[in-house]
Amino acid sequence: MPESDPTVLVIDDDPEVRSSVERILRSVGLDAMLFASAPDFLKFERPTGPTCLVLDVRLPGPSGLDFQRELAEADVQIPIIFITGHGDVPMSVQAMKRGAIEFLTKPFRDQDLIDAIQLGLARDRAGRENEKALYALRGRFEALTPREREVMIQVVQGRLNKQIADHIGISESTVKVHRRNLMQKMSVRSVVELGRMADQLQLWSEKKKAVAQRC
Repeated sequence: MPESDPTVLVIDDDPEVRSSVERILRSVGLDAMLFASAPDFLKFERPTGPTCLVLDVRLPGPSGLDFQRELAEADVQIPIIFITGHGDVPMSVQAMKRGAIEFLTKPFRDQDLIDAIQLGLARDRAGRENEKALYALRGRFEALTPREREVMIQVVQGRLNKQIADHIGISESTVKVHRRNLMQKMSVRSVVELGRMADQLQLWSEKKKAVAQRC
């Protein structure tokens, strides 16, 4: 599937600022969705292509900084560029600590905003690609049989076939069969690659949860 065009989301209660930002975006061929408040933004479904959010600090209702925190708590991953006419150092430090791309004080240079937006879109695009790769990886892991998953965890922990066989209670030859099958299904040729996949899948945290549930 071809990637959808990028969209810049803009939340600012000043219509003149919204129009100005839209004009800047159009000058570089970027589409924009404009909102006067955070509640207005939440009514719309996020575009399917790469996005970033240009967010005013002072808004009716929750502030931009409050909204940034709410998005993080809801696990909504979107790069944010703050703009403000009343910024200060503590505000900018707080925003950047929470992952903001940039904190621009009005009036800002058009190019500064464009540069920040391009960085935000690039990060969102990379994040989406990582999500796709992780989704595909989870699909391969879920295609393993329960026994193959068990053997995989033992393998990436560095145990030898004989140790795995003793631990699980099966023959060493059966371990070898499971090991060969799971390596093929996971599309890897080495234990190092398999270990990286286990880290990406966070198998260790899942195993700890399963142990805790049994206790």
